[in-house]
Amino acid sequence: MSYYKYHVFFCCNQREGGARCCCAHGAQEMRDYAKQKIKELKLAGTGKVRINQAGCLDRCDEGPVLVVYPEAVWYTYVDREDIDEIISEHLQQDRVVERLKI
Repeated sequence: MSYYKYHVFFCCNQREGGARCCCAHGAQEMRDYAKQKIKELKLAGTGKVRINQAGCLDRCDEGPVLVVYPEAVWYTYVDREDIDEIISEHLQQDRVVERLKI
């Protein structure tokens, strides 16, 4: 069994020189929001969900992006409503959110 049921990595890379990057699209704020929401829902911890930030996940052209393990499902998102849907559907109901999947 995995240490966490779900391990979620938000790309929070900041590229220089105006290159497209997830951080320029609010990735850090969305990661912080997701982390707080998971805590509020009492889903954080061993055997449950872990929210982490990652450096470059090398998919910035599709970003902002996050990836959910162990399934390795990649998502893009725009706002808190998208994050809420990923949490409620994927992390709570074990259903992939097809409309956000990349």
